[in-house]
Amino acid sequence: MTSAIRTIAAISAVAVFVTGVAAAQQPAPQPPAPEQAAPQQAAPQQAAPQRPAAPSAAAAPQKLPEGVTPSEDYVIGPDDALVVVFWRDKDMTTEVVVRPDGKITLPLINDIQAAGLTPEQLRVKIQAAASRYIEDPNTSVVVKQINSRKVFIAGQVGKPGPYSLSGPMTVLQLIAMAGGLTEFAEKKKIAIIRTENGKQASYQFDYEAVAKRTKLQQNILLKPGDTILVP
Repeated sequence: MTSAIRTIAAISAVAVFVTGVAAAQQPAPQPPAPEQAAPQQAAPQQAAPQRPAAPSAAAAPQKLPEGVTPSEDYVIGPDDALVVVFWRDKDMTTEVVVRPDGKITLPLINDIQAAGLTPEQLRVKIQAAASRYIEDPNTSVVVKQINSRKVFIAGQVGKPGPYSLSGPMTVLQLIAMAGGLTEFAEKKKIAIIRTENGKQASYQFDYEAVAKRTKLQQNILLKPGDTILVP
Protein backbone atom coordinates (compact mmCIF):
# COMPACT_ATOMS: atom_id res chain seq x y z
CA MET A 1 0.00 0.00 0.00
CA THR A 2 2.71 2.39 0.94
CA SER A 3 4.62 1.64 -2.28
CA ALA A 4 1.58 2.38 -4.38
CA ILE A 5 1.08 5.75 -2.74
CA ARG A 6 4.68 6.71 -3.33
CA THR A 7 4.38 5.70 -7.00
CA ILE A 8 1.25 7.86 -7.47
CA ALA A 9 2.96 10.81 -5.78
CA ALA A 10 5.97 10.50 -8.04
CA ILE A 11 3.77 10.39 -11.13
CA SER A 12 1.88 13.46 -9.95
CA ALA A 13 5.12 15.35 -9.38
CA VAL A 14 6.33 14.50 -12.85
CA ALA A 15 3.01 15.66 -14.35
CA VAL A 16 3.21 18.96 -12.51
CA PHE A 17 6.79 19.49 -13.70
CA VAL A 18 5.89 18.71 -17.32
CA THR A 19 2.87 21.03 -17.14
CA GLY A 20 5.05 23.82 -15.73
CA VAL A 21 7.66 23.39 -18.44
CA ALA A 22 4.99 23.47 -21.15
CA ALA A 23 3.43 26.54 -19.67
CA ALA A 24 6.81 28.28 -19.55
CA GLN A 25 7.43 27.53 -23.22
CA GLN A 26 4.11 29.12 -24.35
CA PRO A 27 4.47 32.76 -25.49
CA ALA A 28 3.09 35.31 -23.13
CA PRO A 29 -0.30 36.57 -24.22
CA GLN A 30 -0.11 39.94 -26.00
CA PRO A 31 -2.31 42.70 -24.67
CA PRO A 32 -5.19 43.46 -26.93
CA ALA A 33 -4.44 46.15 -29.55
CA PRO A 34 -6.03 49.46 -28.69
CA GLU A 35 -9.01 50.38 -30.72
CA GLN A 36 -8.05 52.51 -33.68
CA ALA A 37 -9.38 55.93 -33.20
CA ALA A 38 -11.86 56.98 -35.76
CA PRO A 39 -10.40 59.49 -38.22
CA GLN A 40 -11.25 63.01 -37.19
CA GLN A 41 -13.07 65.16 -39.67
CA ALA A 42 -11.17 68.26 -40.63
CA ALA A 43 -12.56 71.33 -38.96
CA PRO A 44 -14.33 73.59 -41.40
CA GLN A 45 -11.95 76.27 -42.61
CA GLN A 46 -12.96 79.65 -41.31
CA ALA A 47 -12.98 82.52 -43.72
CA ALA A 48 -10.03 84.85 -43.20
CA PRO A 49 -11.16 88.02 -41.49
CA GLN A 50 -11.50 90.89 -43.90
CA ARG A 51 -8.96 93.64 -43.46
CA PRO A 52 -10.70 96.86 -42.56
CA ALA A 53 -10.47 99.49 -45.22
CA ALA A 54 -7.82 102.08 -44.59
CA PRO A 55 -9.31 105.33 -43.40
CA SER A 56 -9.51 107.91 -46.11
CA ALA A 57 -6.75 110.47 -46.04
CA ALA A 58 -7.60 113.66 -44.30
CA ALA A 59 -8.51 116.51 -46.54
CA ALA A 60 -5.46 118.41 -47.64
CA PRO A 61 -5.09 121.69 -45.80
CA GLN A 62 -5.73 124.89 -47.64
CA LYS A 63 -2.80 126.41 -49.43
CA LEU A 64 -2.18 130.09 -49.59
CA PRO A 65 -3.20 131.16 -53.10
CA GLU A 66 -0.66 132.77 -55.37
CA GLY A 67 -0.54 136.52 -55.49
CA VAL A 68 1.69 139.50 -56.10
CA THR A 69 4.15 140.95 -53.63
CA PRO A 70 3.19 144.61 -53.18
CA SER A 71 5.63 147.32 -52.25
CA GLU A 72 5.97 148.43 -48.64
CA ASP A 73 3.91 151.57 -49.22
CA TYR A 74 1.06 149.70 -50.88
CA VAL A 75 -2.48 150.34 -49.72
CA ILE A 76 -5.54 148.64 -51.15
CA GLY A 77 -7.56 150.58 -53.71
CA PRO A 78 -10.57 150.18 -56.00
CA ASP A 79 -10.40 147.38 -58.59
CA ASP A 80 -7.74 145.48 -56.65
CA ALA A 81 -8.36 141.71 -56.59
CA LEU A 82 -7.96 140.08 -53.17
CA VAL A 83 -8.34 136.60 -51.72
CA VAL A 84 -9.56 136.42 -48.12
CA VAL A 85 -8.59 133.06 -46.63
CA PHE A 86 -10.30 131.56 -43.57
CA TRP A 87 -8.03 128.69 -42.58
CA ARG A 88 -10.64 126.85 -40.47
CA ASP A 89 -13.63 127.44 -42.70
CA LYS A 90 -13.18 126.91 -46.45
CA ASP A 91 -16.73 128.07 -47.12
CA MET A 92 -15.78 131.51 -45.88
CA THR A 93 -12.70 131.75 -48.11
CA THR A 94 -13.49 133.95 -51.10
CA GLU A 95 -11.99 136.06 -53.86
CA VAL A 96 -13.22 139.63 -54.07
CA VAL A 97 -12.66 142.80 -56.08
CA VAL A 98 -12.64 146.13 -54.27
CA ARG A 99 -15.64 148.14 -55.42
CA PRO A 100 -15.45 151.81 -56.47
CA ASP A 101 -16.75 152.74 -53.00
CA GLY A 102 -13.71 151.02 -51.48
CA LYS A 103 -15.64 148.15 -49.88
CA ILE A 104 -15.69 144.39 -50.30
CA THR A 105 -18.44 141.91 -49.49
CA LEU A 106 -17.67 138.74 -47.54
CA PRO A 107 -19.90 135.81 -46.57
CA LEU A 108 -21.58 136.32 -43.18
CA ILE A 109 -19.70 139.57 -42.55
CA ASN A 110 -21.23 141.47 -45.49
CA ASP A 111 -19.64 144.83 -46.42
CA ILE A 112 -16.33 145.91 -44.98
CA GLN A 113 -14.07 148.84 -45.91
CA ALA A 114 -10.87 147.78 -47.67
CA ALA A 115 -9.57 150.76 -49.67
CA GLY A 116 -6.98 152.82 -47.86
CA LEU A 117 -5.80 149.90 -45.72
CA THR A 118 -2.73 147.73 -46.00
CA PRO A 119 -3.34 143.98 -46.43
CA GLU A 120 -2.35 143.42 -42.78
CA GLN A 121 -4.72 146.14 -41.53
CA LEU A 122 -7.55 144.61 -43.54
CA ARG A 123 -6.74 141.14 -42.17
CA VAL A 124 -7.00 142.39 -38.60
CA LYS A 125 -10.26 144.18 -39.39
CA ILE A 126 -11.79 141.09 -41.01
CA GLN A 127 -10.70 138.85 -38.16
CA ALA A 128 -12.29 141.18 -35.60
CA ALA A 129 -15.56 141.27 -37.56
CA ALA A 130 -15.59 137.49 -38.04
CA SER A 131 -15.05 136.83 -34.32
CA ARG A 132 -18.66 137.85 -33.72
CA TYR A 133 -19.80 134.81 -35.70
CA ILE A 134 -16.87 132.37 -35.66
CA GLU A 135 -14.90 131.18 -32.67
CA ASP A 136 -11.22 132.12 -32.94
CA PRO A 137 -11.12 132.91 -36.68
CA ASN A 138 -7.76 132.72 -38.43
CA THR A 139 -7.52 134.74 -41.63
CA SER A 140 -5.08 135.86 -44.30
CA VAL A 141 -5.39 138.47 -47.05
CA VAL A 142 -3.62 137.80 -50.34
CA VAL A 143 -3.25 140.47 -53.01
CA LYS A 144 -3.96 138.61 -56.22
CA GLN A 145 -3.80 141.55 -58.60
CA ILE A 146 -3.20 145.28 -58.20
CA ASN A 147 -5.38 147.36 -60.48
CA SER A 148 -5.76 150.51 -58.43
CA ARG A 149 -2.13 151.61 -58.67
CA LYS A 150 -1.64 152.84 -62.20
CA VAL A 151 0.91 154.89 -64.09
CA PHE A 152 0.34 156.44 -67.50
CA ILE A 153 2.50 156.94 -70.55
CA ALA A 154 1.55 159.13 -73.49
CA GLY A 155 3.15 160.31 -76.71
CA GLN A 156 5.64 158.65 -79.00
CA VAL A 157 5.64 155.08 -77.67
CA GLY A 158 4.37 151.86 -79.17
CA LYS A 159 1.50 151.28 -76.70
CA PRO A 160 0.49 154.45 -74.82
CA GLY A 161 -2.03 154.14 -72.00
CA PRO A 162 -2.41 153.15 -68.33
CA TYR A 163 -0.29 150.38 -66.78
CA SER A 164 -0.72 148.66 -63.43
CA LEU A 165 2.01 149.38 -60.91
CA SER A 166 2.02 146.02 -59.14
CA GLY A 167 5.61 146.37 -57.95
CA PRO A 168 8.70 148.54 -58.23
CA MET A 169 9.00 149.98 -61.74
CA THR A 170 11.39 152.53 -63.23
CA VAL A 171 10.82 154.97 -66.10
CA LEU A 172 12.93 152.83 -68.42
CA GLN A 173 10.95 149.72 -67.53
CA LEU A 174 7.63 151.44 -68.26
CA ILE A 175 8.89 152.62 -71.64
CA ALA A 176 9.88 149.05 -72.45
CA MET A 177 6.45 147.75 -71.39
CA ALA A 178 4.84 150.38 -73.63
CA GLY A 179 6.61 149.01 -76.70
CA GLY A 180 9.58 151.36 -76.67
CA LEU A 181 9.99 154.76 -78.30
CA THR A 182 8.98 155.48 -81.85
CA GLU A 183 11.44 156.85 -84.40
CA PHE A 184 9.95 160.32 -84.02
CA ALA A 185 10.33 160.52 -80.24
CA GLU A 186 12.45 163.31 -78.78
CA LYS A 187 14.49 161.02 -76.55
CA LYS A 188 16.18 163.79 -74.56
CA LYS A 189 12.97 165.64 -73.62
CA ILE A 190 10.93 162.95 -71.87
CA ALA A 191 9.21 164.20 -68.71
CA ILE A 192 7.68 162.56 -65.64
CA ILE A 193 4.67 164.46 -64.26
CA ARG A 194 3.91 163.74 -60.60
CA THR A 195 1.51 165.15 -58.03
CA GLU A 196 3.18 165.79 -54.69
CA ASN A 197 1.40 167.41 -51.75
CA GLY A 198 -1.34 168.55 -54.09
CA LYS A 199 1.07 170.23 -56.52
CA GLN A 200 2.32 169.18 -59.94
CA ALA A 201 6.04 168.46 -60.29
CA SER A 202 8.06 167.59 -63.38
CA TYR A 203 11.19 165.46 -63.68
CA GLN A 204 13.40 165.22 -66.76
CA PHE A 205 14.39 161.92 -68.36
CA ASP A 206 17.12 161.75 -71.02
CA TYR A 207 16.62 158.38 -72.66
CA GLU A 208 19.87 158.51 -74.68
CA ALA A 209 21.96 159.36 -71.61
CA VAL A 210 20.39 156.62 -69.49
CA ALA A 211 20.85 154.14 -72.32
CA LYS A 212 24.56 155.04 -72.30
CA ARG A 213 24.63 154.45 -68.53
CA THR A 214 25.03 158.07 -67.65
CA LYS A 215 22.53 160.19 -65.69
CA LEU A 216 21.17 156.99 -64.20
CA GLN A 217 19.69 159.04 -61.36
CA GLN A 218 16.99 160.15 -63.82
CA ASN A 219 15.69 156.59 -64.04
CA ILE A 220 13.54 157.05 -60.94
CA LEU A 221 11.05 154.64 -59.40
CA LEU A 222 7.52 155.50 -60.45
CA LYS A 223 4.66 156.18 -58.06
CA PRO A 224 0.95 155.60 -58.56
CA GLY A 225 -0.52 158.38 -60.68
CA ASP A 226 2.73 159.28 -62.44
CA THR A 227 2.44 160.22 -66.13
CA ILE A 228 5.30 159.86 -68.60
CA LEU A 229 5.21 162.30 -71.52
CA VAL A 230 7.22 161.36 -74.61
CA PRO A 231 7.16 164.26 -77.10
